[in-house]
Amino acid sequence: MIQVSIRKRLSRQFCLETEFQSADRCLGILGASGCGKSMTLKCIAGIEIPDEGYIAVNGRVLFDSARKINLKPQARRVGYLFQHYALFPRMRVLENLTAALSLPKQEALQKARPWIARFGLTDLEYRYPAQLSGGQQQRTALARMLIQEPELILLDEPFSALDTHLREQMQLQLLQLLESRDDVIMVTHSRDEAYRLCDELLVMDTGRVLTKGGTKALFQDPGSVPVARITGCKNISPIRRTGERELYALDWGLSLRVSVPIEDAITHVGIRAHDFEPVWEAADPKPGAYNQIRMAITQRSEEPFEQALLFTNAEAQSPAEQGELWWKYSKYRFTDIPPRLAIPPTALLLLRSASTSQA
Repeated sequence: MIQVSIRKRLSRQFCLETEFQSADRCLGILGASGCGKSMTLKCIAGIEIPDEGYIAVNGRVLFDSARKINLKPQARRVGYLFQHYALFPRMRVLENLTAALSLPKQEALQKARPWIARFGLTDLEYRYPAQLSGGQQQRTALARMLIQEPELILLDEPFSALDTHLREQMQLQLLQLLESRDDVIMVTHSRDEAYRLCDELLVMDTGRVLTKGGTKALFQDPGSVPVARITGCKNISPIRRTGERELYALDWGLSLRVSVPIEDAITHVGIRAHDFEPVWEAADPKPGAYNQIRMAITQRSEEPFEQALLFTNAEAQSPAEQGELWWKYSKYRFTDIPPRLAIPPTALLLLRSASTSQA
């Protein structure tokens, strides 16, 4: 169990105010660059000192401004994997591992050998970091961190220095290496990494926690406009409520039916770009059909395995209702463009304008 409640002013305009607790296997901290994710990790590790607050791991207090407790980083038993790994450039792989141990040389070597083998570094142990690939450097940094038997592991954008080819491979390897641990916090700005690797998610923006919850549950129901945007929702419009389960999307000129009653606090609706369904009938929608939109395509963008279309509602009544929407779909699913798209009521995201922290 980790408990964090800290405040640190970084500038006149920016103040980090983070509060959460977690006991899950891997907690992800998701947010845009500069939102305070890495600074939160540095405060937990003792690299930075909060102005005030409290940090504890499994009941052991690392920092408490009220009681003037501030353990040195070496005493915190926290492993920290930096974005660019911070290996000692003049030390070989084996020396990087033994340098992390406060043991006599022979004892350090004896302890390091199994870790070298476990991380597949046996043939690389006498190479310098500059002679290693990005994946090999990451494995060396992970081994150096774990050999110290940390109580808590902090991963700061662990895949940002890897090319696309290595990234997914290393994500799978990291899952296997850490599957027996329940004390990992990973910072990322990639929603895909967060979804793939993290059981629980903390979403941050401008130094504050927007919300916290199960990763898959937050993607399914982000709850607010800021969280929906950070988790990748491209289509968001303010609404006017027209019925208990009906609304009008003001930016798109579109009447929509949703699957649950619309609460008074709901101000926006969101549609994820992959959640549209093609409607192939060229004729007008049949009586009783709902949540359909006839597209006026404004732009096309081709990716290696996907197509992305930007479009407006061809039946919008005014320029104010011609806001663009994104639709993304597999290039191999179909080659023709349907005349209309449908949105399942269960796929519509009902959103508040601002978040209420659930940390």
